[in-house]
Amino acid sequence: MKDLAPDILRQRLLIEGRYSILVDEDTVERFLLDLAAHLELRVYGKPIVHSPGGEGSPENQGFDAFIPLIDSGISLYVWSEARFFSVVLFTCKQFDESEAGVAFTRSFFDVDAIEWSSF
Repeated sequence: MKDLAPDILRQRLLIEGRYSILVDEDTVERFLLDLAAHLELRVYGKPIVHSPGGEGSPENQGFDAFIPLIDSGISLYVWSEARFFSVVLFTCKQFDESEAGVAFTRSFFDVDAIEWSSF
């Protein structure tokens, strides 16, 4: 992909995994706040968490969440039945992907399997 804005610092990280903890709305909020703090990213609003509440197919039930950062944002998607999550970090501040972002997420969710990619 061609970098259309080389003068703008951007770091993007996608982390996906299978978790083994109980995930509810409080867990989702705590993850977003704790991950931002762990990466020393500044939050300027509360986490926004949505759940389809039975609308749509059962396999897609879970959570869609976002936390705004001074340095951009973090999105989290959780599929409860599959015990699967996908998190996207988009920041204008550099951080250590594997040691900070991935290791923190692996530990927080007590992950069985995890994959990640920068883009």
